[in-house]
Amino acid sequence: QVQLVESGGGLVQAGGSLRLSCAASRRAFSNYAMGWFRQAPEKEREFVAAISWSGGRTYIADSVKGRFTISRDNAKNTVYLQMNSLKPEDTAVYYCAAGRQYYSGYDTDPGLYHGWGPGTQVTVSS
Repeated sequence: QVQLVESGGGLVQAGGSLRLSCAASRRAFSNYAMGWFRQAPEKEREFVAAISWSGGRTYIADSVKGRFTISRDNAKNTVYLQMNSLKPEDTAVYYCAAGRQYYSGYDTDPGLYHGWGPGTQVTVSS
């Protein structure tokens, strides 16, 4: 099973940018679709973005479309979440997780993902 660790979170002012990274423990990472989720206090975990195993397809939640992009570098076993024009409502713990192998579609249900990292806190001040 893939093990993941997120990094790159922090405190940023509204309108600012952050780039989150998610590093995987094994080369089999490249076989998996990957997803980013977030969870704010007292709220359910929310789908943010997903990328197919090859990196050829990406899917962005409507709430962040036009501001966030997802990408991956399979040579580095890493998936990224570039977050621009951040808003206070983007404040949450952000998680990455591995989806299905060799999957070119996307899943928004966190129950279909595994290998969850510990998360990285993103705080956007107004």
